[in-house]
Amino acid sequence: SDTDLEDPDGKNAKTRKGMAARKGKKVLGDKAKGGGAGWGPGVGWVNGHHQENGMENMTLFEVVKMGKSATQSVVDDWIEAYKHDRDIALLDLINFFIQCSGCKGAVSGEMFRHMQNSEIIRKMTEEFDEDSGDYPLTLSGPQWKKFRISFCDFIAVLVRQCQYSIIYDEYMMDTVISLLTGLSDSQVRAFRHTSTLAAMKLMTALVNVALNLSINMDNTQRQYEAERNKVIAKRANEGWSSCCKSEKELQENQDEIENMMNAIFKGVFVHRYRDAIAEIRAVCIEEIGVWMKLYSDAFLNDSYLKYVGWTMHDKQGEVRLKCLTALQGLYYNRELGTRLELFTSRFKDRIVSMTLDKEYDVAVQAIKLLTLVLQSSDEVLTAEDCESVYHLVYSAHRPIAVSAGEFLFKKLFSHRGPEEEGLPRRGRQSLNGSLIKTTVFFFLESELHEHGAYLVDSLWDCGSELLKDWETMISLLLDEPMPGEEALTDRQETALVEIMLCAIRQACECHPPVGRGTGKRVLTAKEKKTQLDDRTRVTEMFAVALPLLLAKYCVDIDKVTNLLQIPKYFDLDIYTTGRLEKHLDALLRQIWEVVDKHTDTEVLEACSTTYHYLCNEEFTIYNRVDITRSQLLDELVDKFSRLLEDFLQEGEEPDDDDAYQVLSTLKKITAFHNAHDLSKWDLFTSNYRLLNTGLQNGDMPEQIVVQAMQCTHYIILWHLAKVSDSASTQAFTILCDLLMIFSHQIMSSGREQLEPLVYTPDSTLQAELLNFILDQVFIDQDDDNNSTDGQHDDEAGKIEALHKRRNLLAAYCKLIIYNIVEINTGADIFKQYMRYYNDYGDIIKETMSKTRQIDKTQCAKTLVLSLQKLFNEMLSELGCNIDRSTSAFCGIKELARRFSLTFGLDQLKTREAIAMLHKDGIEFAFKEPSPQGEGGPPLNLAFLDILSEFSSKLIRQDKRTVHMYLERFMTFQMALQREDCWLPLISYRNSLQAGGDDDTMSVISGISSRGSTIRSKKPKPVTAAKRKLPEGDCSSTDAVWMNCEQNVQTPVMMPSPHLTSTVLRDPKKMRPENSYTSAYTMPSEQHPHHTQVTWMLTQRQQAEARQQQERVNMQYAKMRNHIRRSSGLMEDDEQPIVEDVMMSSEDINEGMDFDTMDIDLPASKNRRERTELKPDYFDPSSIMDDSVGNSLFVKRRYFFLFKI
Repeated sequence: SDTDLEDPDGKNAKTRKGMAARKGKKVLGDKAKGGGAGWGPGVGWVNGHHQENGMENMTLFEVVKMGKSATQSVVDDWIEAYKHDRDIALLDLINFFIQCSGCKGAVSGEMFRHMQNSEIIRKMTEEFDEDSGDYPLTLSGPQWKKFRISFCDFIAVLVRQCQYSIIYDEYMMDTVISLLTGLSDSQVRAFRHTSTLAAMKLMTALVNVALNLSINMDNTQRQYEAERNKVIAKRANEGWSSCCKSEKELQENQDEIENMMNAIFKGVFVHRYRDAIAEIRAVCIEEIGVWMKLYSDAFLNDSYLKYVGWTMHDKQGEVRLKCLTALQGLYYNRELGTRLELFTSRFKDRIVSMTLDKEYDVAVQAIKLLTLVLQSSDEVLTAEDCESVYHLVYSAHRPIAVSAGEFLFKKLFSHRGPEEEGLPRRGRQSLNGSLIKTTVFFFLESELHEHGAYLVDSLWDCGSELLKDWETMISLLLDEPMPGEEALTDRQETALVEIMLCAIRQACECHPPVGRGTGKRVLTAKEKKTQLDDRTRVTEMFAVALPLLLAKYCVDIDKVTNLLQIPKYFDLDIYTTGRLEKHLDALLRQIWEVVDKHTDTEVLEACSTTYHYLCNEEFTIYNRVDITRSQLLDELVDKFSRLLEDFLQEGEEPDDDDAYQVLSTLKKITAFHNAHDLSKWDLFTSNYRLLNTGLQNGDMPEQIVVQAMQCTHYIILWHLAKVSDSASTQAFTILCDLLMIFSHQIMSSGREQLEPLVYTPDSTLQAELLNFILDQVFIDQDDDNNSTDGQHDDEAGKIEALHKRRNLLAAYCKLIIYNIVEINTGADIFKQYMRYYNDYGDIIKETMSKTRQIDKTQCAKTLVLSLQKLFNEMLSELGCNIDRSTSAFCGIKELARRFSLTFGLDQLKTREAIAMLHKDGIEFAFKEPSPQGEGGPPLNLAFLDILSEFSSKLIRQDKRTVHMYLERFMTFQMALQREDCWLPLISYRNSLQAGGDDDTMSVISGISSRGSTIRSKKPKPVTAAKRKLPEGDCSSTDAVWMNCEQNVQTPVMMPSPHLTSTVLRDPKKMRPENSYTSAYTMPSEQHPHHTQVTWMLTQRQQAEARQQQERVNMQYAKMRNHIRRSSGLMEDDEQPIVEDVMMSSEDINEGMDFDTMDIDLPASKNRRERTELKPDYFDPSSIMDDSVGNSLFVKRRYFFLFKI
């Protein structure tokens, strides 16, 4: 009944008998069949699975998820199945909701017949796979976004198709509503979220059904009244009885629908609109707004509006945003305004306060809602309410400002009185003239005059026609006021000139002012045409009016400064095509007059800038403007020379008038020298005399000295601009030396008092230095034009040029290794290592070595950044279809291999750096979407093939963690792909899943090598039970590494006794924390039978081990020699090493002090600890930290944080 809908909070409302029955034990209908039977021929379902074209069987969830079939046909097939056997069809629908929640379990027919809803939900909760907190409604990607839409459409279409019979059978809807109500009360978020969304969409569908029933009821009622009013003799008995029967049936159906809606509202909405999860609360508020808009007669009352009003105070911006959008749909319809009066008066203050919400989107929608409220009634909002919105037109956030501008425009400019009708369209007496005055008054009252551009930009979207009425603005400035009209004051005229300039700029540049927006956007063809049209109008209009405006306001600094900026928006061709040369001459005369009358720097610079724009050689007016400019400068320079002679030749102190004349003339020359090259007037000599005299006498006025120095500064800059590029090399070297001298190291050795002299180059200067290196150093010999004496073919000249380039590179690399410029700037240097190995290989190698000493992690991130830069360059050259067999890709992979070797053999030292390298590489690989659309590989997926070169540097527990991080970027479909384009992903995953034994040995190797180093510091007497290794044998590092490899047992290989004694330490010497290593050691396994094959394999492995040992020893000797050379960055080239291991000196000489480090990877647990851990199924980003110990980690621990 209607009372149920009008009292949603009623606790004792009568519910349907069938509904109550469904909440108990399930009882099958009289026509129910046994579960498990087929659907029968001709139906698109087979054993609960959808069948398409007789080829594929899919569940209802899979059909909706794939989205291949039309929702209408899917629902029709289900209805046919329901008519055949409603229990099996309902079971499939129940499992559909369960699977949409992400649950892997399924409700069986036995459970459906004998278990209550609460028991079924408890069973499904136990079977819920909660390894990750994701479920279909929260998964990202286009497929799951479409799934949410398909899910909602399915429910809506299901109810619409069943609205005439099935929903009234007291079985289907009872079962579904009872299930969704139980699931919405679950502790599992996935169940609660999915069922709430389903229940809310089900309620919306029922509202549509109720609305249709209401319309049919009204029609039937009218027919009934018409039949009843007829004379009894003329009344048709069949029509009368038919009307009575239809009315009774519709009333029963309406009661049924109202009971269903009451059950959903009280069972789901009332509890879930205040759920702990913001997404669930947002779903409830969004749908109640739809109900009130669709069926306002039943839902648009205070009993339901109060929920929206209360939720406007929600902590989450997402929920507050849904409240505002729901209300916008109501206020947009003016017919509903009367029903919202009480709500508006109660919650108006809250809506006004939300215009200052910390969430920008919420603030924008709050302003738009107030605009709709303003349209419905002018009396609702007070003056204080409007003023709180007015000032937002000056907000730096453009959407807020534009919304506030629309509110302002509606409030001030949309109301026209009867006296304004019939006014002219343009001119001083037009309606726009009055509106422009109103804009000026508002601008002045806001007292934010410097933000005129912000005000214009805020009003541009809704009032561009008004702001582009420059004809009316010119008329307001030039024409005399009509009798009885109040003239604009000087302050108002200044504000109008500023608004006019801002409107011209907005029309010609088509982008927001500085501080709003992220940058220039690409204009559409229509916008470009509008821009050209506006620019033409501005030129034609102001080419005539600007000289008149300058003549009227010639002495006003503010007005003249703004007016002189207008010519830079002109289309200068129009001066010729429109035959406006006389107006150009008038403009030039007025500018000359302004220069003559003003000494203000801002005005003079505006005149100089205007001349600079007009003196463009591309236009035919150049000669005319150039002649005028030259005449003006000749007059200024001659005047300055005469005044300077008189000023310097007087024996007594010059008076103030002479000093003022010199100063004003020098300021004008300086202002023009900023934008124009005045070298031919030889101003340096005059300024030098002036400064020299002031230095000798000491009585020169300070302002004259400042202007003379400024003018000299411009003279030097113009001369430097003409200097050839040959001086750039020396300037670069000097600049690098200056940065070294005035770096932070100047304060070392107790010289903290020199801190004010420290200079840190900004990002712009660092970019310019790097670009110079890339342009001047990394060039081919044939492209080098800097060889001495022009002898390009002379071998000595080439060597000299190479030496100069090496010096330039070394100078820049010094800035990197001394931490003067950012380390990541070295990425563009490191990526050239392979290509320019013969020329700069030693310098680049030493730079990488030094950067690792500064920061291992940042160095690793720089290395992977250099690989990413090369990969992007390859994409730009070869396109999106990457062939991994090309020389470019192979070159990048080879460079990655070289980089991998730089991390040395000790994986524990570089554990954090390698982990961060893989993290950045994975993010880069999945950063760009597939150019082939959905289902294709990401654009940068091939980078994983390059990244796999570093997988061997990960220890086993980090491999598992990196693999987990990789899976967060993968979808389920990616894991199933086997095409060639997915091979990089497959190979990279394999590289992370393989090599566990080698990682075990690497840990033992690190421990063994460290242990031998410690023992070398504290020697102990040698016993007969143990052999002492030679001291010069690589500190046992390489030997133990090889011995550990031999200790790994396989089913066909016998252990090597003499190698086992090297790896296996005395248990008494190990600390209790040695479980860290024991968890990764292989158990020894003796084999009773030794065949000839086993013996041959053993001998072969030992021979290979000896050969590998010899190679390692040779390489170690080479590195020791390389370290003893102590070569600098400026040394001569050396022959490249055949097998370039690129191991730096710190990898060998670094001490044993292991600091605590934090990286984005979780630490592994040993076996004992892992068995005690219980996974957190609800928090995928749980923090895992634990101490990892061994005989060398003396009270030190690694803590690893895995950040999502």
